[in-house]
Amino acid sequence: MMPTNGAMQHTAAQDVEISHEPIEPAQRIDGDAAVTTGYLELGTLNGCSVGIWEMSAGQMADIEEDEYFVVLAGRGTVQVLPENGFTEQTQELTVGSVVRLTAGMNTVWKVDEPLRKIFFTPSE
Repeated sequence: MMPTNGAMQHTAAQDVEISHEPIEPAQRIDGDAAVTTGYLELGTLNGCSVGIWEMSAGQMADIEEDEYFVVLAGRGTVQVLPENGFTEQTQELTVGSVVRLTAGMNTVWKVDEPLRKIFFTPSE
C-alpha cells in the first residue's frame, strides 16, 4: 500500500477489512482456541513499520516487541507480567488509548469488545 509516485496515501482504518487467523497454541489461555487476530501492513516510515492490528474478544498471551499503538476501536486491558525485569502493570484499553510496549514484556491481552489498533514498530 506504499505509494510509489509521491501521492498521498489514505486508508479508512476503522472500516478496512482485516483477515483473521486463530492464535498460536502457545498464546492460548485456558486452551481457548476461539481467539483470532489479524493485521494489515500499511507501510514504513523512517525505519518503522506502520499497520493495523485487530483481536477478537477473548484472552491471549504474548511476548512484545518495541511498539507504540493507538486504539481505534474496542475495549479491553493489556497486563504486563512481572517477568524479564518488568513490574506488573495493567492498562485499560479504550478508543484513543496510546500505549508504549517494550521488547521482552510478557503480556496478557483481555479483550471485551473486538480491539483494533494502529501500530508503529521498528522495521525488520
